[in-house]
Formats: sequence, C-alpha cells, structure tokens
Amino acid sequence: MEYNNPSEIVKDLNFNDGASSGIMNGVKKLAEAVGSTLGASGKCVIYEDTLGKPIITKDGVTVAKAVVLPDPLENIGATLIKEAAENTVREAGDGTTTATVLAYSLLRELYALLDKESVRDLKKGVDTASKKVFKYLDNIKVDVTDDMLSHVASISCNNDEELGGLISEAYTSVGKNGVVLMEESESEATYLEFVDGIQFDSGLKSQHLATDDSRENAVLDNPCVLIMASEVSNIRTIQNILEFVIKNNRPLLIVSSVAQQPMAALIMNKVKGNLKVNIVDLPGFGSTKRDTIEDLASLTGATVIDEGLGDDIDALNESVLGTAIKSVTNQKSTTITIPEVPAHAKERIDTLIGKIKDNENPFIKKKLEQRLSMLSGSVGIVKVGADSEVELKEKKDRIEDAIYATKAALQEGIVPGGGVALLNASVNVKGNTPGEIALLTAIEQPYETILTNSGLDIVHPQTKGMGID
Repeated sequence: MEYNNPSEIVKDLNFNDGASSGIMNGVKKLAEAVGSTLGASGKCVIYEDTLGKPIITKDGVTVAKAVVLPDPLENIGATLIKEAAENTVREAGDGTTTATVLAYSLLRELYALLDKESVRDLKKGVDTASKKVFKYLDNIKVDVTDDMLSHVASISCNNDEELGGLISEAYTSVGKNGVVLMEESESEATYLEFVDGIQFDSGLKSQHLATDDSRENAVLDNPCVLIMASEVSNIRTIQNILEFVIKNNRPLLIVSSVAQQPMAALIMNKVKGNLKVNIVDLPGFGSTKRDTIEDLASLTGATVIDEGLGDDIDALNESVLGTAIKSVTNQKSTTITIPEVPAHAKERIDTLIGKIKDNENPFIKKKLEQRLSMLSGSVGIVKVGADSEVELKEKKDRIEDAIYATKAALQEGIVPGGGVALLNASVNVKGNTPGEIALLTAIEQPYETILTNSGLDIVHPQTKGMGID
C-alpha cells in the first residue's frame, strides 16, 4: 500500500451537521483546556510527556500541543485551533492562550449564523471588522517608558516581580533593538548575563536542522562560521571545511545560499549525527547586502568568500572560518554571540554613525540603522535555575513568554490589559453586518474568560480603559 495515496487509506466520512458539530466539539474542548490558563488567576495544567513524566505549565501553546483527542472529528477541530496558537507563537512569541480563546469564540459566533447568512458574507464582515479593531487598538496604544517596563515584564511572568525585574533590566541594558535570550543555569539560582552579539533576519531553513524540536530552534555551541557570498553548488566545494570541523569536533554555521544537492547531503549527515551543522541565508537586502555581509564577517572574524570577486572556492580551508560563542536560529532570525566587538568592527560602527547623520533617504537610513544595531547590539541572557526539572520547565515557559511580551511592548507599545482593550474595541467599533457583529462579540471573550478563571461574575466596567480588580 502506498500511504501517500489518499484513495487507499480508510476514511470515516461525515457530512453536514454531524461533521460540523463534531469539529466544534473538538474546538471547544481544546479552547477550554487552554483557556483555563488565561489571566492572573489562570490555572496551571499538568500533563504527561511521552515518557510519562508530569509536566506543569501555564503556557497556552504547550498545553495545546499536548492535547490529542480520541474522536477523529474532534481531533480535527482541536488541530485547527492548535494552528492558531502555533502561528501566534511564531509571529509574536506570546499571546497563544488569547489567540486560542479568540479563535474558539469567533467560530462559535459564526457557527450560530451559518443557517441565516452566507459564508462569503460572514467572511467579508469578519475581515472588515478586524481592520476596524486593529485601527482602534493602534490609536489607543502608548509607548513603554522605563518605569513601565518592569510592570510589563512582571505581569507577563504571572506577577513574579523578581523575574520581571531581571527581564526589564536586560532590555534596559540592550535597548529595544537588542536581544534577550534564555538559558538554563548551572545552579538553582536565576540571574542575568550580558554578552556581545548579533541578530539578523535569517530563520530556520529545515526542521531537520533544529536541535530543540519543542522550541524549533537550532543551537550551536562554539561554532565555526563559514560566510560565502557565492552559492555552495557542490558538497566537494566545502569538503576541506567539513573535514576540519569533524576532526576537531566543532559545530559549523554556514551563512550562504546552498543548492539542493549539498543541502540534502548536509541535512542527512546532521540527522545521522555525523556533523553538527546549521545553514542560514545571507543577511541584508538590496544595496546594503554586501556591507551587511562584511559587517557579520568583521564581528565573527570570518573571511567572505565570493567567486564573483575572484576567490578560488576549490582552495577553501579553515583559515577563512570565523568563530562565535554560540548561535541560535529560530523560525525568523539568527542570533550569534561573540566574546567582544573587534576593533575593526568598532571602526565600521563609527563610519556608519556618520553615514546615518548625513543620509536623508528614509529607506537607506533605516537600512543603515539596522546595520548599526547589528554591529553594536549586545545580548542579555537570563540564566534560569530551579530545584527540580518540573519547576524548571514551568519557570522557563513563563520567562520565555515574558521576554517576547516585553520586546513586543517596547517595539509596538501597550494597551489596557486583562482583555479590556478588546472589550472597549467591541463597544467603540461599530458593526454593520452580521459578520462584523460576530467578530465584535467574539473579542469580548478573553475578558470574560479572565473573570471566569478568577471566580468573579462577568461585569462590564463602567469606566473606559478600566478592568475589574
């Protein structure tokens, strides 16, 4: 039997109301499990991992991934909502529980209208209302100042002022363009470290390159760094480099465009354990791409190899490699930590500052500022310690959410919390069609879920922008 042929796989067929109600039951079960963690009084969830060990967490996407329902129809519904949570964590890093609650609430409101309205009209209404809500939220947001930062971080850590203080201190030091990472501590203590580092927009190219499947990250400790402006078209091109890193038991970070054949060979060797490797695209775009590549090379000590400029690719050896303390690649970006910013890199920083002052083109100026943040950026590392593995996992989930939430607050601003911003939007944004009204009703659900989890009656506040204590 060919399992990739759908016609040969046994299917349980369901139609009309039976199919719809089954899927909605699955959506409801998952939303209730995840929604129970929402808010300051949200509950922790305990589940078993694949080895039967108990895991305690308050992280929405972690709870969602752990849910597998026995009924196939219900499991389809649960999987649909998992997608919403996973997409949210990829884009924002936090807000997965709210996204799950919103998705279920919206589906519930629309499901009740299916007999009265066409799906096309409902979809159009949802799209137009969402644009109105985004505009409303954009108008009411406020920028985060230094005195607000610790509050944002503490609230995101489930009102843990100690952890919130560490995260706010980290972002105060590295700035909103800096990078804050999380690592396990070697002791029970949780503390903060700072190292020089670089972040650029080159994400994970293959799931097989990930070293941490649960977080979809590729982490390399003490890697060699190979930077090639030319495409790696054949595995023999970098054979000397591969032999060197294997002999010295060093990971290899390849920053280059890699053709399909050598990419497949590298991934195969990584999966088999023959080679510790990660591959990311070159940083930069357009006219600033070459300069950005040179910036990265100056920070890591690598030599940029470019066949177009006469470099002999066949004669590559370990002399062209740079080094780093660590590299971390997630779905969107790569962060490289280095011991210190080299002297020649500091010269490039001074040159860039002068160019930014003299340049009046907004687009070019923005690209120059991005180069400056990469060259001068530092990395704050929250070292997480705990007395047990269960406590460590729960603590890491909270800190990871708080790091993303704090960064988003610094870059995007903040709105009233506790579901109040969406509640006010539902009151202040006018809905003209059933689809618009459905969305505006659905966005009240996070506020109501938070009150339910707190054991309070659902009462809408009289003062705009205020919630319930």
